[in-house]
Parts: sequence; C-alpha cells; structure tokens
Amino acid sequence: MSTPDTAPVIQIDIVSDVMCPWCIVGFRQLEQALGATGMGAQIRWQPFELNPAMGPDGQNLSEHIAEKYGASPEQSAQNRAQLQQLGATLGIDFQFSTDSRIVNSFAAHQLLEFALSVGLQHPLKLALFEAHFTKQRDVSDPQVLLDVAESVGIVRDDAAQVLESGALADSVREKQAFWTGHGISGVPSMIFAQKYLVTGAQGAEAYAQILRQVAQEEAAA
Repeated sequence: MSTPDTAPVIQIDIVSDVMCPWCIVGFRQLEQALGATGMGAQIRWQPFELNPAMGPDGQNLSEHIAEKYGASPEQSAQNRAQLQQLGATLGIDFQFSTDSRIVNSFAAHQLLEFALSVGLQHPLKLALFEAHFTKQRDVSDPQVLLDVAESVGIVRDDAAQVLESGALADSVREKQAFWTGHGISGVPSMIFAQKYLVTGAQGAEAYAQILRQVAQEEAAA
C-alpha cells in the first residue's frame, strides 16, 4: 500500500478466511484508517478456516447459517441485508442469493501461501474475496482458483503445480495451528506490529487509534 516515504509503515497480520464477510469488511475499514492517518502497512494474510470439515460440495449458505448459528431464514435474510448496506459504504458489492454457498477454503489458503512467496498475496486475497462474495464463484474449484490467480499475475502453471502437489498443505496447517494455539478462535483477527491483537471488524476510527498508538510507540523506541 503506497504512502509518502516519510510515513510510518506498520506490519499488520490479518488472520482470515475467504469465506468470512467480516474479514473483507474489517480490511476495508482498516484501509480507511490508513488513509485517514497517512500511514502505510505491510499486510500479511494468515490462514484460518471457519469450517475446516466442510465437504468438497460445500453447503447452501442459508442452511449452513441455520445449522451453525440457529438463525431463522428471516434472521439470515436480515443479516445479509445489513451486510450489503455496510458493504456498500466500503466499496464491497456483496451479492447473496438463495443459491449462495459456503465452500471449503483449504485449497485457497494453499494458493495464498504460494502467492506470499511471489509478492502477490495481497492482491490474490482481495481477488478471492471478490470472486466469492461478488461474483459468487466457487473458490474451492481448482479452475476458478487458477483463473483468479492468473488475474493478479500469478503464472497459471505454477499455481496449478501448487494445487496439484499439495506441497504447501503442511505449511498452511502449521500456520493455522500457530494462530489457534495463540488463542485466536474467530476472524478477522489483526495483529499490529506483532504486539497488539484486535478481533472483529472494529471500524475505521478504532483502527486509526491503534495505528497512531503503535506509530507513537515505535517512534519513541
């Protein structure tokens, strides 16, 4: 994220799942805070699966919400409408339908791990959010993942090799275990400068306060 050369740049790890609408909401709020404070950030996306046991066929979103949280169809519809309204204020085009699905995100996390090594993790993460929430594409489908990877500049054959080999599966599992072992049980969870943990989408003003605090402490160190 570009900033003036003199602006503080803070490392922010965001533990997140592509299936989590509040993760993209939280990031967009953080983005607003960075703009308001004039600070920069080195963003690293860390893996978390909301539904690690999700089968290969996924599940209808409304059915999933009802089973997991006990929400009625009316409550689910109201929650989606509220998310769409909030998303619109942040430039997020949430598209929900009766056919919307939750899918397994483990392959996406492996691709994100590879993207980190080639400097394209952040654009890939945002593209995956858009593919899932706006375009309603199945981001557990290898061909969809390859399309999205290619769209942000990742060599398609390289991405295919990552998915086919499963070479990064253990690395993703290790990172997941690290974060859950440090008490993270919900997302988004943001770790500022490897010191301050903030959970949930807290809003631009709250993030701005944290950014200023971290910058002051680092300047005084």
